[in-house]
Amino acid sequence: MAFDIKSYQQYHHDIKIGITKSLIENYYNENDGNVYVSFSGGLDSNVLLHIARQVIPTMKGVFSNTGLEYPEIVKFVKTFNNVDIVKPKMRFDEVIEKHGYPVVSKRISRYIKDLQNPTENNVNVRNLRLTGISSVTQPGKLQKSMQLPKKWLYLVDAPFKISDVCCDKLKKEPLNRYAKETGCKRIIGVMADESDMRMQQARRDGWSGKDLLQPMIFWTRLDVLAYTKLHNLPYCSVYGDIKDGQHGLETTGEHRTGCMFCMFGVHMEKGENRFQRMKKTHPNQYNYCMDKLGCGKVLDFIGVNK
Repeated sequence: MAFDIKSYQQYHHDIKIGITKSLIENYYNENDGNVYVSFSGGLDSNVLLHIARQVIPTMKGVFSNTGLEYPEIVKFVKTFNNVDIVKPKMRFDEVIEKHGYPVVSKRISRYIKDLQNPTENNVNVRNLRLTGISSVTQPGKLQKSMQLPKKWLYLVDAPFKISDVCCDKLKKEPLNRYAKETGCKRIIGVMADESDMRMQQARRDGWSGKDLLQPMIFWTRLDVLAYTKLHNLPYCSVYGDIKDGQHGLETTGEHRTGCMFCMFGVHMEKGENRFQRMKKTHPNQYNYCMDKLGCGKVLDFIGVNK
């Protein structure tokens, strides 16, 4: 039976906090304290770490410094005690050189990667990406979600490689390595309202994943902003101020931080996009991204202003 994420999202803010605290406490006890909060320095994980340390004051945080974070984020993370910092084995320029650029979304990038790298062993997968018709697991059945949408087919012939592995190499790999070396399990601050993929994953898994807990999966962006204001939490300056907007609380700066050079979802941003803002606020990083890393040619190819 699917996890009823929609119902949980409608719960009162205080009830959500109580459920999250209980989940964290139970997970901590079940694993004899061998857990940590994956702390990115962003608003979501900032709230998560605050709640976790209300329950377990000694809760450790772990920050994966990919080399792509806003400098303000790195500085903010270093103001916290009991936070370990891990780093990936590859740099972003090495990832895009070997595997390809992250564009559109993780799902679309993965499908394009399959089609850009034909081998004798992935014939069935490539056919699935082109037609949506399975020839292995459910022969002859149309699976639209497995097909690359026609509007993105032109990217298969792009003069650069595209891939979905960037996050795996730069963020997940060092965290997985840390978990393996320490025997600790992760508590992460992902939320279902971040994307359709997250929503599907939430319906399937609820708040439990493989060797991890996601106790805020049923929270919303507005919940995070409300909690931050209510508890007067310090947060990274790159977000600007938290103020009332047309649809409730919103930030006057960046909406989300993540990796500065990631191009996932930028084509959907209305008005001034993240790269146009970066050009004004972080010109050195912008020039490096556009010219040295070649992201400028990628944005030009997908029709995104920069």
